[in-house]
Amino acid sequence: MNIRLLILTLFFSFIVSAVIALEPIPDKLVVLTFDDSVKSHFTHVRPILKKYGFGATFFITEGFDFETNKEHYMTWDEIVQLHRDGFEIGNHTKDHMKIKPEKPEALAQLKEQLEAINLRCKEHGIPRPTSFAYPGNGIDPAAVPILKEQGIVFARRGGAPEYPYKDGQGFAYEPGLDHPLLIPSACDARPFWKLSDFKQGADQAEFGRIAVLQFHGVPDLAHPWVHTPVERFEEYMSYLAKNGFKVIAMRDLALYVDPEIIPNVPNFVIEDRKKSIASGTSRDDFRKPRDEEEFKYW
Repeated sequence: MNIRLLILTLFFSFIVSAVIALEPIPDKLVVLTFDDSVKSHFTHVRPILKKYGFGATFFITEGFDFETNKEHYMTWDEIVQLHRDGFEIGNHTKDHMKIKPEKPEALAQLKEQLEAINLRCKEHGIPRPTSFAYPGNGIDPAAVPILKEQGIVFARRGGAPEYPYKDGQGFAYEPGLDHPLLIPSACDARPFWKLSDFKQGADQAEFGRIAVLQFHGVPDLAHPWVHTPVERFEEYMSYLAKNGFKVIAMRDLALYVDPEIIPNVPNFVIEDRKKSIASGTSRDDFRKPRDEEEFKYW
């Protein structure tokens, strides 16, 4: 081989390797997500996130009465502005179609539902979404190959089936154990929550775990059971900022996680968590290094 060609080959191999190298997952890495195209995402959430310099993903649907109720839901011009601000626009299906095993007809419609939002994004100059949130936090593992085929890289579910839906509890995402198209929510904010409830979700972001935090409206006048008061949301975001959390959008997981690495049995970690809840035992069987010297060998 020509020596010059050899040098160029080695050089470009190095460049490609550098580009695809993943960053180590730091403690206090959280993903902020907002569902349902709620008006307050633009009027209240947007300025607070911009104040702190946080990333976030807004999952867009045209379900409910999105088309006619502009008191409670964003316009596409406002969604476009979120994109221009640097936030990620994700797919939440056109009609907020819940996906669950007992509704097999939903799977047959999933591609069409995704494409409808993809088309609306294209019409408004927004990139084709690569992140998805399961509407109503309903999940069906049979949706995974459809999502992958449609170019979805990361998909967020709720805290169920490990925890019941009503209280909004959940587990942090564990790359390698959780399927990247079945990522759990570490918390799903509720109107009765205090800072301690939010911290229970966010503070799980350690030991290689990533806390994916789910919100709906701030406030949410159309869906009061998932409403978050503005002052409470400000308190949550202040906590993240003051305590050194790194706050990213769903798409930014690709900096830390290889989405092609999937568990052989996606349900294993879910069942393991359910067992730990039932028995009241911790799944943590590790500790932090005692000092910098020990960390070198960790």
